[in-house]
Amino acid sequence: MANLYKDTPALKFHLTSHPLMERVVELKERFYADKDTYDYAPQDYQDAIDSYDKTLEIVGEICSDVIAPNAEGVDHEGPKVVNGTVQYASGTVENLRTTTQAGLMGMSMPRRYGGLNFPIVPYIMAADIVSAADAGFENIWGLQDCAETLYEFGNDDQRSRFIPRICKGETMSMDLTEPDAGSDLQSVQLKATYNEADGYWYLNGVKRFITNGDAHIHLVLARSEEGTKDGRGLSMFIYDRNDGGVTVRRIENKLGIKGSPTCELVYKNAKAELCGERKLGLIKYIMALMNGARLGITAQSVGISQAAYNEALSYARDRKQFGRAIVEFPAVYDMLSSMKAKLDASRAILYETARYVDIYKALDDIARERKLTPEERAEAKMYSRLADAFTPLGKGMGSEFANQNAYDCIQIHGGSGFMKDYTCERIYRDARITSIYEGTTQLQVVAAIRYATNKTYLNRIREFEAMECSEDMKGLKETLVSLAVKYEAAIDKVMEGKDNEVIEFFARRLVEMSAYIIMAHLLVRDASLAPELFAQSAGVFTRYTAAEVAKHCEFINNFTADMLADYRK
Repeated sequence: MANLYKDTPALKFHLTSHPLMERVVELKERFYADKDTYDYAPQDYQDAIDSYDKTLEIVGEICSDVIAPNAEGVDHEGPKVVNGTVQYASGTVENLRTTTQAGLMGMSMPRRYGGLNFPIVPYIMAADIVSAADAGFENIWGLQDCAETLYEFGNDDQRSRFIPRICKGETMSMDLTEPDAGSDLQSVQLKATYNEADGYWYLNGVKRFITNGDAHIHLVLARSEEGTKDGRGLSMFIYDRNDGGVTVRRIENKLGIKGSPTCELVYKNAKAELCGERKLGLIKYIMALMNGARLGITAQSVGISQAAYNEALSYARDRKQFGRAIVEFPAVYDMLSSMKAKLDASRAILYETARYVDIYKALDDIARERKLTPEERAEAKMYSRLADAFTPLGKGMGSEFANQNAYDCIQIHGGSGFMKDYTCERIYRDARITSIYEGTTQLQVVAAIRYATNKTYLNRIREFEAMECSEDMKGLKETLVSLAVKYEAAIDKVMEGKDNEVIEFFARRLVEMSAYIIMAHLLVRDASLAPELFAQSAGVFTRYTAAEVAKHCEFINNFTADMLADYRK
């Protein structure tokens, strides 16, 4: 029988084959301290990996047997508003019931709250698989990662009251955007007023474009400091749907991910409680929440890329033209090999980033229990910086590749791909949002450019260059070494005048080159360990990288400052 985990061997490779995983697991498990308290806690590293593997098999089975078969029906039926609340499509209700019964809610939460205490890597892997089955459902199921923020910044009482509910199947949302505050979250105006009599805050205003906006538990960004106009006046609050005060005004009629209700919410004296400290809502808490969400959208993008590739390959093998399957035509197998290379490259940077996040978050959590050693503090700082640098690369490039793969999937289907009879039509619509929400690709460039100009990416590339690779991969690595020389020269040329407008103008090109070279190195490393899985993609993607770097370098080297006038018009 089909199983979206077992049928995608690259997933198990990323779960088991990276040397950092042992460190990830021992930190998350506090060196296996729970083994004497919980009978399902792992005894050692191999036991933990075996647990993740078996759970992901369950995810793969549910996705193949329930979520994927429901996807088309959910897309057509969609959610609706009934008396100010959301009524999910019938397939979504079944999906939630099945995933909850399987214990797949609160996966990364500690066992004392009813969670599985999984690291980010296997949780994100589950999100990858769910997205391949139905990207719209991932937006409901995957918002359980808001619990990470609640766990990180809530107090003990809030953790003990809310997190067990999430682990039992209740849903979450993050209520950030407003009609006049999209990407500019400093402009949020939803008003939070403290009531001395009962010790609660009351929220009033409107939120828009809220994914899964009728969730049980909401994390809400609101203005707590009267008279302020910037991010320093914003705090984060927890709103419990059981307390009432929020009405769903409407569900947006979207291009894709139709099973996920994107809501406009009206807050009328909605009782809430402060999460963390006042004034740190945007500056600290929402930034952490957004980074987690961006990793989640990278996983969603990879899942969509996988679905697009699966559909394209299957169709190309079955469809015959001029007496043979179209997969045999060079124009088609060229597209398929490029799709696979972009998929493998996106997945490589996704799990590389997830491992960085796992290590620094686990160390930060340990720091609440005891003082870190100087070595641990240095380790946490290093991986936190790498996670911050890699997250926008993964989200930016992963979402763009998902869109490209969905486009190529339809192209391989030809006229049939334009019809709603084929899954690729839904995949194409679902893919489009990934490069827009949780920060557009352009905003990912803004987040990433400083790591290009201060050569954080280049330094990491040099570290990849120093790593061993197989004999078969040495030629590709030599190509990447030569590309890094051109890339560094391009950085130096852009930076020579220290002109901010010039830097911003070339930012996308520098960031893309950073991403291409890093992803190519990751594929070379992976292909050295598992050539049967990644050797072809490593070769295809390295050649693609060489062409893209050459293109960007030529543009930068031939550009003069006075040419900017042509682009300003």
